[in-house]
Amino acid sequence: MITLKNVVLRRGSKVILDSASVTLNPGEKIGLVGRNGAGKSSLFAMLNGTLHEDGGEFYIPAQWRMAQVAQDMPETEQSATDYVIEGDVVLLAAQAEVTAAEDSGDGDRMAHAYMDLYDSGAHDAQARAQALILGLGFKVSELDNPVNSFSGGWRMRLQLARALMCPSDLLLLDEPTNHLDLDALVWLEAWLQRYQGTMLVISHDREFLDAVTDVTVHIERAKLTRYGGNYSKFEDLRAEQMALQQGAYSKQQDKIAHLQKFIARFKAKASKAKQAQSRVKALDRMEKIAPLLAEADFTFEFKEPANLPNPMLSMQNAYFGYPAPEDAPEGTAPTVIVQNVSKSVLAGQRIGILGANGQGKSTLVKTVARALAPISGEMTEGKGLNIGYFAQQELDVLRPADNPLEHMIRLVKEVTAAGKMGNQPTREQDLRSFLGNFNFGGDMVKQAVGSMSGGEKARLVLCMIVWQRPNLLLLDEPTNHLDLATREALSMALNEFEGTVMLVSHDRALLRAVCDEFWMVSQGGVAPFDGDLDDYQKYLLDYAKRQREEAKKSGSGGTAVPAATATKLVATNAQPAGASATFDAKKSVSKKEDAQRRQQQSDSTKPLRKELEKIDQQMQALNTERDTLQAKLASTTAPAEMAQNGKRLKAIENEIGTLEERWLELTEQIETSLA
Repeated sequence: MITLKNVVLRRGSKVILDSASVTLNPGEKIGLVGRNGAGKSSLFAMLNGTLHEDGGEFYIPAQWRMAQVAQDMPETEQSATDYVIEGDVVLLAAQAEVTAAEDSGDGDRMAHAYMDLYDSGAHDAQARAQALILGLGFKVSELDNPVNSFSGGWRMRLQLARALMCPSDLLLLDEPTNHLDLDALVWLEAWLQRYQGTMLVISHDREFLDAVTDVTVHIERAKLTRYGGNYSKFEDLRAEQMALQQGAYSKQQDKIAHLQKFIARFKAKASKAKQAQSRVKALDRMEKIAPLLAEADFTFEFKEPANLPNPMLSMQNAYFGYPAPEDAPEGTAPTVIVQNVSKSVLAGQRIGILGANGQGKSTLVKTVARALAPISGEMTEGKGLNIGYFAQQELDVLRPADNPLEHMIRLVKEVTAAGKMGNQPTREQDLRSFLGNFNFGGDMVKQAVGSMSGGEKARLVLCMIVWQRPNLLLLDEPTNHLDLATREALSMALNEFEGTVMLVSHDRALLRAVCDEFWMVSQGGVAPFDGDLDDYQKYLLDYAKRQREEAKKSGSGGTAVPAATATKLVATNAQPAGASATFDAKKSVSKKEDAQRRQQQSDSTKPLRKELEKIDQQMQALNTERDTLQAKLASTTAPAEMAQNGKRLKAIENEIGTLEERWLELTEQIETSLA
């Protein structure tokens, strides 16, 4: 297990952890949560040995193998497959031993080396690596492409695949979903749910944390607090804890006020001096309960649009894609990604845009945003259409040397020159106040954007969009760098927005909260998706499974899948462009029947889940008592007390073991019922 006991950790002059203690058990899936800047990544740095504790005791089993995602951008001409295979350090060591054994000419050594090579999975290393690469959204035709041929976001996906390839007892994942589309995210969840080791993950994606974690550790004010359960359970438990703390604090303040009133009234009277002095001592001895300091909330709102054209936008037989490169031979045809789109975008619609990776979601959004011109067809905009566009790479558009105020001043000039000014505030003081609404106050308005965090940059982009008072919002992965509090603020602001929203996101909590209809981009077309996000998740998992199976059929020669095979794969997985992009009615039950089935399953497992929740609570209480007793044993010298505590500790360990066995039985029963 991993234990931290009264650990002190500093980074420069900042205290990250101050007498922090926590125990993490083998096999647990832990979500590490806390505000940006609380010290989550610093704690990871201590776990991987980059930082060392400044005080207290920190223990991690020396024999544990650790895997984590490298943060540096890979620069190599290796193929994607070979690069990911090299993440398997056990395999690399076995291959090195085979080479050394062959050079030595020692027959016994060679025999053992080849046996170790087989045991390390050399026979299926390529298939394992390619399954990871495809699961994370790459195309079959890209398996042998050089790493350097991919953009930064895709290279970071390869870094993630390389970490997953590494055999490990401890897996550290710091924001693993940042560069993923929803299809890759769904696949990653399924993979992590099967992971057998201990996992710590930092993420601001609520549903991802709920899906892959069973313990939550909250870092706040340099302390670590462990909660049994996923993120949603943590929120419930923390809310209860905060209510209890606030109540206890209020009661104590009343008691302190009463004591102080008595002291002030009678300290000068000889007859009451003794009683007054005893109350002074009572105040000194009292262990003060800290006031509840709620984390600063961040909220904002979109101003009412100046007008709401209806329809906002009309597309007739439109073809979207990319023009031929400037250096292409004359007559080279443009690349069409999405074709024959005839759709209208109405005032007040909230549209979630779905589709497997590479199908054209961003191409559709870019064309609507005027960043790309349509290849052909008609696109008619409503009079007074004012688009607010948050692009995936929007943070790259910001000027690193400029500060937030300079960005706002430049935006005022651009909007004025375009003749699109409404009633927006334009004076410098007005702009400063507006920036303050997005937590850019004081010196931050003069801070260079290049020195800001990704979350701060994303907030600045949102600020600039809100100032323009758009009536159509196009948001392409807006949450990549936002923490949970800011995501919640965005969700609330979008729900109150009176205009139209078109949203591409891998954050399912945001999609569920904001969107009331979905469009599926698939096989070069756009059609309604009649299911919900659970249906879409099943579709994506099935899609990824077929890709992996196709990769396995490609052979072990290390070459890319032939183009004909790749074409066949796309055709197999695609939905008809002119039909509703849902599952084939002959191959799936109706949505109503499926909902009824899920309800029946939920009802049948309700007693089991209730017992499971009760066991979780019992285990949490026992773990807390065990930690307390272990601390007492470490500090107590009285033999009688040590014997008593040791006896109770043994009884707790036995009780925890019994509860864990029952927990596993219940989990298996629930999984069997839901299968």
